[in-house]
Amino acid sequence: MSEPYVKKLSTILLDSVTDKDPLVQEQVCSALCALGESQPEETLSACEEHLRQHEKLAHPYRTMILRAMETIVSNHISELDKDMTRAIILLASSEMTKVKDLVSDWQQAASSVLVAVGKRFVGMVMEEMLGKFQPGVLPHCFVVQTLANLSVFNVFGMVPFLTSVLSTMLPMLGMAKHDSMRVVFCCALQRFSESTLEYLANLDQAPDPTVRKDTFASDISSAYDTLFHHWLQSREAKLRLAVVEALGPMSHLLPSEKLEEQLPKLLPGVLALYKKHAETSHVSKSLGQILEAAVSVGSRMLEVQLDSLLAALHAQICVPVETSSPLVTSNQKEVLRCFTVLACCSPERLLAFLLPKLDTSNERTRVGTLQVLRHIINSAAAQMEVKKPFILSSMRLPLLDPNSKVKRAVVQVISAMAHHGYLEQPGGEAMLEYIVQQCALPLEAQHQKPSGEEEPPADSVRDISVSTLYLVSTTVDRMSDVLWPHLLQFLTPVRFTGALTPLCRSLVHLAQKRQEAAAEAPLIQYDGNVTLPSPYAIATRLLTVSSSPYLGGGRGAASLCLLNVLHRDIHPSLGQRWATTIALLLEYLEEHTEKTLSQKEWEEKLLVFLRDSLAVVSDNTWICQLSLEMCKQLPCYNGTPQEKNFLYKCVGTTLGAASSKDVVRKLLQELLETARYQEEAEREGLACCFGICAISHLDDTLAQLEDFVRSDVFRKSIGIFNIFKDRSDNDIDKVKGTLILCYGHVAAQAPRELVLARAESDILRNMFQCFSTKVLGIKVETKDPGLQLCLVQSVCMVCQAICSSAQASSFHFTRKAELVAQMMDFIKAEPPDSLRTPIRKKAMIACTHLVSLEPELEEQVQSDIIHSCLHSIMAVPPEPEGEGGPQEFLYLDTMHALEDLLRSILRRNMTPQGLQLMVEHLSPWIKSPRGYERVRALGLSACLLQFFLEHLHVSALVPFHNLGLLVGLFSPRCADLWPATRQEAVSCVYSLLYLQLGYEGFSCDYRDDVAERLLALRDGLVHPDPAILFHACHSIAQIIAKRLPPDQLINLLLTLFESLGDPDKNCSRAATVMINCLLKERGSMLLEKVPEIMSVLRSRLQETREEHVLQSAQHSVYVLASQHCVAVVTSLLGSPLPFDSHTCSLWRALAVEPGLSAQVLGLLLERMSRDVPFKESRAFLLSSTPDRVATLLPLALFAGLLLRVSCTVGVQLPRNLQAKERRAGSSALASRTLDPCSTAVDALRAVLLRGGSEDVVQRVELEGGWELLSTSAGHEDGVARLASAMAKCAGPRLPLVMKALLGAQSSVYEAQRVTSTAFLAELLTSNVVNDLMLLESLLDNLAARQKDPCASVRRLVLRGLANLASGSPDKVRAHGAQLLTAMISGLDDGDGPHSLVALEAMAGLAKLLGLVEPEDLRAVLLHTAFRIRPFFDSEKMEFRSVSIRLFGHLNKACHGACEDVFLEQVVGGLVPLLLHLQDPQASVTAACRFALRMCGPNLECEELAGVFQKHLQDGRGLHFGEFLNAACKHLMCYFPDLLGRLVSTSLFYFKSSWEDVRAAAPMLTGFLVLHVEPQQQSQVDLEQLTAALQLLLKDPAPKVRAKAAETLGRLVKFA
Repeated sequence: MSEPYVKKLSTILLDSVTDKDPLVQEQVCSALCALGESQPEETLSACEEHLRQHEKLAHPYRTMILRAMETIVSNHISELDKDMTRAIILLASSEMTKVKDLVSDWQQAASSVLVAVGKRFVGMVMEEMLGKFQPGVLPHCFVVQTLANLSVFNVFGMVPFLTSVLSTMLPMLGMAKHDSMRVVFCCALQRFSESTLEYLANLDQAPDPTVRKDTFASDISSAYDTLFHHWLQSREAKLRLAVVEALGPMSHLLPSEKLEEQLPKLLPGVLALYKKHAETSHVSKSLGQILEAAVSVGSRMLEVQLDSLLAALHAQICVPVETSSPLVTSNQKEVLRCFTVLACCSPERLLAFLLPKLDTSNERTRVGTLQVLRHIINSAAAQMEVKKPFILSSMRLPLLDPNSKVKRAVVQVISAMAHHGYLEQPGGEAMLEYIVQQCALPLEAQHQKPSGEEEPPADSVRDISVSTLYLVSTTVDRMSDVLWPHLLQFLTPVRFTGALTPLCRSLVHLAQKRQEAAAEAPLIQYDGNVTLPSPYAIATRLLTVSSSPYLGGGRGAASLCLLNVLHRDIHPSLGQRWATTIALLLEYLEEHTEKTLSQKEWEEKLLVFLRDSLAVVSDNTWICQLSLEMCKQLPCYNGTPQEKNFLYKCVGTTLGAASSKDVVRKLLQELLETARYQEEAEREGLACCFGICAISHLDDTLAQLEDFVRSDVFRKSIGIFNIFKDRSDNDIDKVKGTLILCYGHVAAQAPRELVLARAESDILRNMFQCFSTKVLGIKVETKDPGLQLCLVQSVCMVCQAICSSAQASSFHFTRKAELVAQMMDFIKAEPPDSLRTPIRKKAMIACTHLVSLEPELEEQVQSDIIHSCLHSIMAVPPEPEGEGGPQEFLYLDTMHALEDLLRSILRRNMTPQGLQLMVEHLSPWIKSPRGYERVRALGLSACLLQFFLEHLHVSALVPFHNLGLLVGLFSPRCADLWPATRQEAVSCVYSLLYLQLGYEGFSCDYRDDVAERLLALRDGLVHPDPAILFHACHSIAQIIAKRLPPDQLINLLLTLFESLGDPDKNCSRAATVMINCLLKERGSMLLEKVPEIMSVLRSRLQETREEHVLQSAQHSVYVLASQHCVAVVTSLLGSPLPFDSHTCSLWRALAVEPGLSAQVLGLLLERMSRDVPFKESRAFLLSSTPDRVATLLPLALFAGLLLRVSCTVGVQLPRNLQAKERRAGSSALASRTLDPCSTAVDALRAVLLRGGSEDVVQRVELEGGWELLSTSAGHEDGVARLASAMAKCAGPRLPLVMKALLGAQSSVYEAQRVTSTAFLAELLTSNVVNDLMLLESLLDNLAARQKDPCASVRRLVLRGLANLASGSPDKVRAHGAQLLTAMISGLDDGDGPHSLVALEAMAGLAKLLGLVEPEDLRAVLLHTAFRIRPFFDSEKMEFRSVSIRLFGHLNKACHGACEDVFLEQVVGGLVPLLLHLQDPQASVTAACRFALRMCGPNLECEELAGVFQKHLQDGRGLHFGEFLNAACKHLMCYFPDLLGRLVSTSLFYFKSSWEDVRAAAPMLTGFLVLHVEPQQQSQVDLEQLTAALQLLLKDPAPKVRAKAAETLGRLVKFA
């Protein structure tokens, strides 16, 4: 279109720029920019004209228009002609200077427009600006600012004007009286100077290469005088900062003589600003520029000012840096830049100033100085080259500073030194050692200081040191010869242990580099000046620390890697083997973490690695040297017990590989003499060492121990060894304990065939010799618990060794009884109420092994062992909840030892008698009043029974004679108060049943289905609900009853009767449940035992007064009487007269059940007189059976009551009853409130219950149907739920119900017609009406009610007809025409625009469409589409949702066969569907998603259908703008002819009552315009569209106005 249309669009948008909403304003500006993108000159012209014509427009709106103009000019500067440019310049200039007062945003926007134009038309802009920049007249401040900004954005265009600008501006400086104006002049001078310097630096590209610095010298010099001598003294801080910022670049343009002359004043003047300003980064930046200028002219005056400069700059660098303050950080960078300048010109003076500062103790001073030193080492490397020795020597005191910040700074300095060759100088070794020391800082140090303190945690020092060491090792090539082999000397000293990981990694890298350079040469040369550790020391150290592989950041892997690299230097033979074995160790570490790694397994792997390495070396001299080194390093690990323990094991392994017996004996003697016996870990380590050594040197090891035992070591006076001087008794006991442990480990490790011969004669004899002492010839045993534990532990190891020997079965252990007695003494001596030492555990383990050895223990001894051990552990109270820890583990281990001991004793007597013996010992604990004792006892019982079952070998079919007794003992505990006890009790019963099966001859792998059910019951017994527990007990009793032999039944019952008096009420009740279940299941075979059972019951009742026991006894009598009535009555009649209360209670039990009562009465009457007849009718009247067959009467009642309910919904009581209700409500004895409908509903429920339809009642109850029936709003739903329940649960009764209800279809009462129709309509949702051949008659009846005067009836008729789709879908096709006709009739129901009948018809059509014949559908398709279209925009949500979803179903039914006429309807529905995606109701948007997905295939555009499928899936979030953009793109690509139709339809929605839809309508229009070709413009009435959008710009909703503005911007496409 022509230019006026763009102007019109621009005018509309410009008129809307005054919108009050910021988002709308922003969108209007964006639309203007969009217009400008297409038609820049026309849009700029409109903006310019608008601003000229609206002089009174407020400045915020003028600012927005000017910003839009700036954007358009910046993007299209090359397309503007001079006339338009001139107009823009004049406008912007006028806007910028219209008011003298400062209006920053407005004037800045105008200035930005001028700067944007000046990027191309600098001459025209300068002409206008110079016109407002006249000599003698102070200009507008933004004129100056514009000139300044122009000089930055167009350097080459602006600098040629600067001479005239400066000449005009200089006189103005004196005229500027206000600080704000002066600030502007300063900024301008700064920008002019920077532009000039950039111009001069790029003369080769400049338009005028003849420009020289001298050209500006005079003007800059004059300006300098004003700024420095006058303005710098101002009190205004902002002006002072502006002056100092300008002086920096200006100093480069000053004449050299002037600069030299001014430096004595300039530098102090600038430095003085440090004290006046908190933010000093601008001062430091300017100072750096001044210093660079002074150095560039070779100033001599700089030397004079140097001291004050250094002092001021140093003070700035010592200010603490806050990481959150970028200004402080920036200032430090600028200050360091100043130091770089000074270092290049005066390195000696600088170092003379800095280095003494390192000797101060002030943290900030030292840290700041180190920062400067690091910076100049890096930035002034050439000047510092000759100063290296001085700098290194000055680091002496900082190296000793403990402050973390200083340490960090020192490490950073050392890093810089490493890169520049300092560490190669003398004194560099100290720097290396310092780095390693910091790497050795503990990781835990980070927790030592609160996080709020200024000082950084020590781990940051460690981290930076580790990084520095690795980087220096790997990236600085010149450091390789410095670090290697020097770093090796830090491996072995203990103080560097924390640094081992980074040390090893660096050494590995360095060694690999040397190997690449010289593959065959040895890595370590021992002829140098450095004192290096020997190969033995390196190997020992790295192997030992590897035992704690995850400490220190993973030093295990690092140490092993270094070992692997140094294999040739350790021993030439190890290379090939270590390459394989170390790789496997490293792989094992990678597979685990610190939490998952087993320390024992890892140490064993390392010892195997060591043993394998020694075998490969096979050099006795080398092995002896290694063992000597290991012994030498033992004291180094006094602070790390675990590693020292491991090193002892390594010593034992190495000595075992040595062939020199003298060396072995000598070193073993030294170990015994030097060991620190006070440390438990060391005692254990020494014993392990002797044990491992004994594998190869048993005789020498025993001989050395015996020599030591015979020595004078135990005397308190000076003995043969000085280390035992003045030892206390406790110390001597520690030595004895260690020696005993040594014997134990020797027995455990030495070859089994050799141990048997030495066990009693040497090992045990010497152990007991150490344990006891003779006083006056009498043997006295020690009471020291530590020594006792050592003896028990060692005895345990000796017994294990004997038992694991191949000759154990033939070994006759003569000291067995003595050892058992000794162990029992230890166990009995332990306190029964606490568990603090593992003596009990170890003693029990020893007894476990002793029991299995010959000769066999006497029965009394075995009984004493069981009794003592149970009393020793069972009564120990458990640890409080959450405080288990080590004590809990000790208790569990002790319990496991007890289990093993009891199993070992039971193994010697695997008979029912042996099992009974065990259970007798456990029985008091099983019945204990303390829960934890019961849990333990039942756990042990389950364990023993399982063991007995697993090892059961039945050679002949023998009876398990005590099964009943055992089951009776365990089964009541299935209801114990403790869940764990309950589960263990079930396990016991489970094992007992399988034992019985085993004695019956079943194989051990046989699985009984009945017994296996116990496992499922056991898992459910954790539930605390008593009802669930007792139900489970009943199930357990049923299982027992099915598998218990008849002869064991009475024993079981009698045992259970005893449990009735159990103090645990739960167990007592469980016993009652089980007794009654057993009597019910197996009571038929107890005829002979009835008198005995009745006698026991009477006695139990006399012993207890518990109510549940009485009730149980009554029930037991009832169950027994139902099976043996004569015997029970006879037994009760035999009770002594007069009957006591308990006997009377048992008699009353016979009157519970009418049938039994009659039988009992019959028996009694028969005894009294045979002439009295028995009346069965009485029994019949008293009985109540729930399963009677219903008569026809209840079904007839059902229909009548249902109709009565319908007539009482919402009905009130008669007045006389209401008054009575009110009176009843005020009294305290008020009965339930009367309500006609509720009463009718209750009657209906009662009829269903009495008629045998409990399932119907329950189903309606679950669905809330009974409550709905009573309410007016929910009555129909309640009837529907009742009908559904009847169809599902009482189908055969429906014909009579239907017959009764069909008669009500013509009732004069509307409510009855509604209720009956609702019931019949719901029946069609079920196929049962088809099965009962009721379908046809039901359909006919419903169809006949289509003309009912009641709309609700007509609506329910349609619902029922539609229900056929879900109840009998296969019948829909046959009745398709009839059903569709009914639905179309419903659509045309004349009940109003919001007819619920029409709504039901639409919902019904949606159900039926997919099931009817295509021919039937085709006949009504178009009419349906026409009829439902008005509902798309209905005010009621339900109508919109249902109609749109039906439209989707119509499209779905037409897939592949869509006629052109219907396609028109699809196209016509697109706009409503797209816009209603923004509907405020979620159900409507979901319907739109479905409908659009169904429309897609009918539009025959795969891309568009794909967009619908991708974006509109249910449950997926929708980005409406993105979706609409994609949809419109494909619509306009494939259907451009639809533009006019789609736009005109969307115009209708500009007036929608929903805000989101109104916003979506212009959005849709905008996207259509965006993607259509311009030639399609003729389809759109632009005048109408523009007017509509203009009207939307006045909409009350901001989002609507914003979308209208956005669309207006897009209409430029048609311009």
